Amino acid sequence: MEYKDYYALLGVEKSATQDEIKRAYRKLARKFHPDLNKDSGAEAKFKEIGEANEVLSDPEKRAAYDQLGKAYRPGQDFRPPPDWDAGFEFSDSPAGGGAREQDFSDFFETLFGDAHRQQRATGARARFHARGQDHHAKVLIDLEDAIHGARRTIVLKVPELTENGHLAVRDRKLEVTIPKGVREGQHIRLKGQGAPGLGDGGAGDLYIEIAFRAHPVYQAEGADLHLDLPVAPWEAALGGKVKVPTPGGIVDLNIPAGSKQGRKMRLKGRGIPAKPPGDLYVTLQIVLPPADNAKAKKLYRTMARELDFDPRGDLLRKAGKGSHARAGSK
Repeated sequence: MEYKDYYALLGVEKSATQDEIKRAYRKLARKFHPDLNKDSGAEAKFKEIGEANEVLSDPEKRAAYDQLGKAYRPGQDFRPPPDWDAGFEFSDSPAGGGAREQDFSDFFETLFGDAHRQQRATGARARFHARGQDHHAKVLIDLEDAIHGARRTIVLKVPELTENGHLAVRDRKLEVTIPKGVREGQHIRLKGQGAPGLGDGGAGDLYIEIAFRAHPVYQAEGADLHLDLPVAPWEAALGGKVKVPTPGGIVDLNIPAGSKQGRKMRLKGRGIPAKPPGDLYVTLQIVLPPADNAKAKKLYRTMARELDFDPRGDLLRKAGKGSHARAGSK
């Protein structure tokens, strides 16, 4: 998938005002509309400029796209970074661009697909009442905040238009209580922190979607946590107790004798303290001591000489059986 330069598609500068974007889109839409232009590539071009307008005519999508675009060039192979849109505040109001939803490219769908469909659905309902629109934002928190609960100040990027039509982004600070046991993907509702209502209508709400920053020890999956545990070869071979970090403190884990690389063990209830609490899954990673001195090298040579061990024996036997089977079928 290639990165799309929406500004180039509309022929405008990145500093263009919203009016300049609107004029450029209308001009190109007339030029490439399939009813007016019968060239073979006109319909595809019409869809492209409609998609570009859908993003650049919406200050919220445009601000997020601008932030992402700092690291990419047109035509460059594109994979969106994890949580690339974290920290941006989006409303439920659709921008009303010219492209039909089924015309959007994979590039657009990867970035805005889910949010855009939600925007369309909730925005259509919002026109029939005076309550303020709900807003949405994704925020990154530390895993420890979910494990213990916390009170944090978050800063959201709120796109706005200046008086002369240029895009500006202001910071909005909010105090948020992170409940103990919250899981990634869950939402925290901040009542009345969305858009103001009309007349006597109440303000909308702000829904904060929780995402976790990368953790140096644990990986979260729902309420469960996963941990790669380094073990020495003799611990895996002979078994024994080893120390394991958990969110609730260090515990002893019994390693069964003869454990192999990648063996997974479960510590029940040692994950995120949700309701019900998650588990902690420990995956054994056998680590070889380095042969970086004379003593270590001597020990390895002794093992090679004394142990009747061929790590490739089973592999070679299987390969040999396969060769014999193919030879017999001729």
